[in-house]
Amino acid sequence: MADKITTINPANGKELKSYDFLTEEQAMEKIQQSQKAFESWKLKSLEERAKVIKNIGEKLNEYKDEFAQLMTDEMGKLFKHGKQEIDLCKGICDYTAKSGMDALADEERELDGGGKGIVTYSPMGIIYGIQPWNFPAYQVVRYSIVNLMAGNAVLLKHAENVTGCSLLLQKIYEEAGLPEGLFQSLVISHEISEKIIEHDLVRGVTFTGSAGVGKKIGEQAGKALKKTVLELGSNDAYIVLEDADIEMAAKTCANGRIYNNGETCVAAKRFIVVDKVFEEFKKAFVERMSNITLGDPNDENSQLGPMARKDLMEKLHDQVKESIDKGAEVLCGGEPEDRDGFYYPSTVLGNVKPGQPAYDDELFGPVASLIHAKDEEDAMRIANDSRFGLGGGIFSKDQDRAVKLAQDHFDTGMVFINSFGLAQVNMPFGGVKDSGYGREHGGFGIKEFVNIKAVNILNS
Repeated sequence: MADKITTINPANGKELKSYDFLTEEQAMEKIQQSQKAFESWKLKSLEERAKVIKNIGEKLNEYKDEFAQLMTDEMGKLFKHGKQEIDLCKGICDYTAKSGMDALADEERELDGGGKGIVTYSPMGIIYGIQPWNFPAYQVVRYSIVNLMAGNAVLLKHAENVTGCSLLLQKIYEEAGLPEGLFQSLVISHEISEKIIEHDLVRGVTFTGSAGVGKKIGEQAGKALKKTVLELGSNDAYIVLEDADIEMAAKTCANGRIYNNGETCVAAKRFIVVDKVFEEFKKAFVERMSNITLGDPNDENSQLGPMARKDLMEKLHDQVKESIDKGAEVLCGGEPEDRDGFYYPSTVLGNVKPGQPAYDDELFGPVASLIHAKDEEDAMRIANDSRFGLGGGIFSKDQDRAVKLAQDHFDTGMVFINSFGLAQVNMPFGGVKDSGYGREHGGFGIKEFVNIKAVNILNS
């Protein structure tokens, strides 16, 4: 087993920096430090916690350019997208500092037969987060800020290729006034991670990543009776109905497929178009995807940067080739760039059918699956014909009709109408089926890891 991590710049394939793994003894000591910090933090008032949370947002903003550059260097995100990510993180801090006061406030209720009941939202203890590389700041801020506001302590195991981002977050949190030990980034192996899940002082586990790994973590945590929140992969369907604004839909769908280099769980991935506008949309969409500028993520003219790792690029290309072998056709792109770094062009696959990876699986990169539907009913059937259920979209000039379809028929946790989006801080984020369970954002995530405690004061 390796005793260190070496990060690689995906834009050129060159090494960035090496980090030593913590030993098991060191990791267990970190848990004890976290518990000690929690014992003090849980006694802080909501006002005191909110002040620190607000300060973290301000400190993230101060580090915006430095953090965005580090994300670009470690995982290939366009520099401008990195700055947008930090803006979202600040928004989460601001929203949580304000809304958390009401969400976590005690509630009084009258009891049958007389007396008073108090519902209080007590912190649970240490919450352990295992997070992916594609949004190195946001994925962590999303779960950690609400849990810190709730009074919990937070441990983080970040993806190895964004170790620098992981450590920078801890530095920022502590500079903002968070007590030492309350948020700790652990540079650890998978073997040590399993021991942390099992540790008695760790009270909850949250994971963002693939469905396969999520099942293993959910099983391990379940055996130890630990609550989990799992935000897993998806194969989001975007439906184009016959009354859609085709040019707007094609532009939005192209942006939704390539944003963050196409490496987004809630990205637009399957594009299901009804027969009457299929050829029109196909022409407009392929033209836009064909003209995407692939290049250096530091270049402001680049619209698409490199994939985060060589193995991820190779896996994506294998999925493309298998889909072609099973009948899909390449409408644009489809071959890795012959250059330093891990560059895969914006790609559209047509004639996509069940049994192909482009239909059945998540393609985590800038490859779009174009699917022909007979009509609205068929389009919705195809959209729901997936083991995933995170997000999706509907394009129609009849907004009320689109909303009704989203509410009554779309089997996902989120639906966008005539738009593409990643997350709204005041709306719930999460999925169903193999996309996981539990919710983050919108006042929902802040109550995932609290003890909803009933204090009953009965009349004697």
